[in-house]
Amino acid sequence: MQKQEHNQDPELWGGIECTINRVHHHYFDQLDYSGNYSRPHDLALLAGTGIQKIRYPILWEKHQPEKDSEIDWSWVSSQLQELQSRNIDVIAGLVHHGSGPAFTDLLDEHFPTHLAAYAAKVIRQFPHLTDFTPVNEPLTTARFSGLYGLWYPHKTDDTSFLKMLLNELKGTVLAMQEIRKVNPAARLVQTEDLGKTYSTKPLQYQADFENERRWLTYDFLCGRVNRKHPLWDYLRRNNITEKELAFFQENPCVPDVFGFNHYLTSERFLDGRLHRYPRHTHGGNGRHAYADVEAVRVARKGKSGLGCLLQEAWDRYRQPMAVTEVHLHCHREEQLRWFRQVWSTCRNLLTKGIEIKAVTAWAMLGSFGWNKLLTEPHGEYEPGTFDVRSGLPRPTALARFLKERKGDLAHDELAKGKGWWQRPSRFFHKPLVLEQHFETVSPNGSPLLIIGKNGTLGRAFGRVCDERHLHYQLLSRDECNLCDPASITTAIETFRPWAIVNATGFVRVDDAESEKEKCFADNTTASWNLAVAAARYGIRLVTFSSDLVFDGRKTTPYTEYDQPNPLNTYGLTKARAEEQVAAANADALIIRTSAFFGPWDEYNFAHFVRKSLLNEERISVVHDAVVSPTYVPDLVHATLDLLIDGEKGIWHLANNGEISWADLANEVADRFGLNRKFIQAVSNEDCHYPALRPRYSVLSSCRGIHLPSLDDALRRYTEQMKDAVQKEKQLHKSVRA
Repeated sequence: MQKQEHNQDPELWGGIECTINRVHHHYFDQLDYSGNYSRPHDLALLAGTGIQKIRYPILWEKHQPEKDSEIDWSWVSSQLQELQSRNIDVIAGLVHHGSGPAFTDLLDEHFPTHLAAYAAKVIRQFPHLTDFTPVNEPLTTARFSGLYGLWYPHKTDDTSFLKMLLNELKGTVLAMQEIRKVNPAARLVQTEDLGKTYSTKPLQYQADFENERRWLTYDFLCGRVNRKHPLWDYLRRNNITEKELAFFQENPCVPDVFGFNHYLTSERFLDGRLHRYPRHTHGGNGRHAYADVEAVRVARKGKSGLGCLLQEAWDRYRQPMAVTEVHLHCHREEQLRWFRQVWSTCRNLLTKGIEIKAVTAWAMLGSFGWNKLLTEPHGEYEPGTFDVRSGLPRPTALARFLKERKGDLAHDELAKGKGWWQRPSRFFHKPLVLEQHFETVSPNGSPLLIIGKNGTLGRAFGRVCDERHLHYQLLSRDECNLCDPASITTAIETFRPWAIVNATGFVRVDDAESEKEKCFADNTTASWNLAVAAARYGIRLVTFSSDLVFDGRKTTPYTEYDQPNPLNTYGLTKARAEEQVAAANADALIIRTSAFFGPWDEYNFAHFVRKSLLNEERISVVHDAVVSPTYVPDLVHATLDLLIDGEKGIWHLANNGEISWADLANEVADRFGLNRKFIQAVSNEDCHYPALRPRYSVLSSCRGIHLPSLDDALRRYTEQMKDAVQKEKQLHKSVRA
């Protein structure tokens, strides 16, 4: 393999999360969840990011579910032809965190020969393929299936773990032998998680063991596991025979590319001081109890991180390497920051003569259920380079960043910011004195301009930007009068923002009926003025609308394609604002939302109910108006992601669910343990509101639901409010003391 010039960038590879894993008798298929099987044109979108090679699945479980079944190659054949026509090379994956079809499993002594037989079928069908990963992350899969019992066949002992690992690796060797009978030039691209374990001094023995174990995949394939190997006694003690071990010495299969998958969770820290860490991190080895946590969350001295680990791998093997998965489940700017950091790390290693072939954008279509370690169907969705929640892949900011390698000015500045893993807020326990590399670095570059300093939404944006380490400037209406174009121009030229958030407006729905002129000025004219100015300066803009643009005649949720027909003045001003903003600025992002509630101010329905019931005050709440309440933190996070993605047009953002105001009041009462008897359900008509309200104004989205369920939002709201009350009590107690 030709060595890369030191001044070159790594290649850009791509990959789609394609796991088919088994839990008991159920198979969970990531590409089924993502809808990829029904979208033949996904590859054109992936190719548009500029990737040169793709890790692509030809998975055993998918194509040969029964031992002697006829294999239908039509789908994968058409996909491989598409990739070939776009000059994108393929690394074919045969097993991805799987245990094989139902006729075998990882403990089956015939697993290796069965896998080799399948590999032979694949290469005979597609003889042009050159790069293969017969088994993705064998060590990781064996740990999850043999040590932790999470995946089939659900074992929890070292012997099972080792038997599984050796079956996977023997299967890899035999598969490559079959493949090379047809294509002698075929290459093995062997992937494995690249991590490391650190610890307190009493647990160093455990860290040392795990740090030797992490290399087993490559040590076996390279024929290095002999009597001198540090884990030889461990292997023999756990019923691995010398004959089984000798196979790998007699049949070395050195990877042509050492593919390392590295995540922020890959590096671990072991600490016996259990009281310092959350209960779910507690575990042990039978000798000591300890917490097992992400190393990045512990203030410790010494080198760590991807660059350090790749250097260790290079020093150990001196073979071509690639980072074969780069993915982060986080906010959009953090995804940009993580990819940029990995890319920069690999470029720097190249300049030192370390042979880094490529960096791989992973989970390009996102992934499902890793928050539950793929133990349940579906699960939480993590967007990647594309977001598939609408049914069609939507490019995120990362897609453009990959294509341009740095993105436009705004993306470049966002990507240069400090990721959460680099900020002091990440620590379980902050060090008493922060070392220089722990110091807080203020975000810089062009700010996000937020107008609405004194309102619920404006303050929430400021708080979330602080949390996400986004540079922003928060202005009041007095500091930027949206009814005065000159004031808008002054603010833009003073701060030179990359985007503007309009978090202002007239919000008193009933007062709008008697203050129509002011409501139109604040909601419609102001939004139009801002849209015109943002278009003139080429600045992104997001502004907010309401569910009250609808008349409530539907009985199913309203989507972005439903036509507004407001019943009251407030709704009319919002509908007019939507029209005028879209006409003045085609790139503006317009968010329709509904019924705010949140933990950061007192001006919301949930707080009103809670406070009233705490004081045993009777309240009248409408039972015949159904809404989709929106948790403000969720709204702000999702809006920022869409803004960074460069989205435009009308989007509906509300927590997934619907409820009447009266039922919402009862929910709040129940969750806080308050008495429902003070809640009186009344009809809309009985309230005699000056402004008419729609009886049904639930929002849903054709563009992809981006907010968690209402039940989940209410749970988090309740927890945060209870925590705040507890902290306030502790503060008062300490003050009295």
